[in-house]
Amino acid sequence: MWYWFFKFVVVAPIARWYVRPRWSGRENLARTGPFLLAGNHVTMIDPVVISLGVPRRVIFIAKQKYYSGRSLRRRALAWFLRAIGQVPIDPASAAAASPGLDTAGRILREGGVVALFPEGTRSPDGRLYRGRTGVMRLALPLDIPVIPAVVQGTREVRLPGRPNPRRGRVSITYDAPLDLSPWADRPDDPVAWREATDALMARIAELSGQEYTDRYATEDERQDRDQRTGTEP
Repeated sequence: MWYWFFKFVVVAPIARWYVRPRWSGRENLARTGPFLLAGNHVTMIDPVVISLGVPRRVIFIAKQKYYSGRSLRRRALAWFLRAIGQVPIDPASAAAASPGLDTAGRILREGGVVALFPEGTRSPDGRLYRGRTGVMRLALPLDIPVIPAVVQGTREVRLPGRPNPRRGRVSITYDAPLDLSPWADRPDDPVAWREATDALMARIAELSGQEYTDRYATEDERQDRDQRTGTEP
């Protein structure tokens, strides 16, 4: 209940006015059956505009840190994430991410829709960074379609409460499912996960126009980003 209330009653009217989203490729979103959305991640607006264009419930995998903290703001955020059914994950390593991916796998086996940001964090500078393999750890063994969901324009939006708030015009592209047939016979092979993830990131870079850098964002870069954008935990 909370998911649909927040999505269509609370969030949608505000988002449509403030960021004026335009969606393309919605015909690639199956009305039934499981699929994975894999997107680029530039700002905290991205999950909102990606999910609003999908006529089904989208379960995002959110960082574990957003479920912890004693401040009123952090407790309210944790309540909100749990109320709409989001799943916590620790992206630091494959082992740390396993509990969250296990839950995501269950949702997919039940026919649901799961969304992941392969970079594991927001881009610190607008470039596209190397993807982590969680998407393919789910998609290949379960034979689930992976749909690149590419967002453009959110970096130019300044939300109320930030210096010089500014409305924007955001576009979201849902691409055709990625061709995973080259790795279909190696569903449990970490090398296949890596190769398929690199192919996914190449497709996202092509669609988004972002410069690609073949490494993970560093902790120093993430901290600098959070301090600049006012999103430090």
